[in-house]
Amino acid sequence: MKFVLIFGPQAVGKMTVGQELAKVTDLKLFHNHMTIDLVNHFFDYGTKEGKRLVSLFRREIFEEVSSSDLYGMIFTYVWAFNLQADWDYVNQVTEIFESKGGTVYYVELESDLDERLERNKSSNRLEHKPSKRNIEWSENELLKSLETYRLNSLDGEINFTNYIKINNTNLSAEEIAKTVKGKFNL
Repeated sequence: MKFVLIFGPQAVGKMTVGQELAKVTDLKLFHNHMTIDLVNHFFDYGTKEGKRLVSLFRREIFEEVSSSDLYGMIFTYVWAFNLQADWDYVNQVTEIFESKGGTVYYVELESDLDERLERNKSSNRLEHKPSKRNIEWSENELLKSLETYRLNSLDGEINFTNYIKINNTNLSAEEIAKTVKGKFNL
């Protein structure tokens, strides 16, 4: 079982890279908004109920996939490096897969802010993430997060064996998917 965690700030291209990686491997894509947008029909993600349900759905999916005969999955995540809870979450998800003999691969994406602001309005993003269709709101959230969270790692901060950090400001999702596939022999 292979588990690829693609992480980075909002609108960096995690889902798009995941879509391309799924095309060139047998990995299934589970992008973070699949649960967020499901739960948003009932509870805002920022509420206690919304966070609990998103967490519950994700954990159950991880448990089932990690125990299955699937080749593996890709999951996208916005990791706040200045929050211990996010480090704990990544460790918990890693443990789910590794405890069942799976291998975890970590792909960090970073991109210039101007590029992220453009990607925030892309048709692919808006098609697959209904909660981002209010562009004024999502752009404000993206900019506001810069004041509170550190959404890319510092040099040397991540020491996982299967880790790669890619600045994708000027790279296509297809190029990144091929790089990731090759680096980790997926």
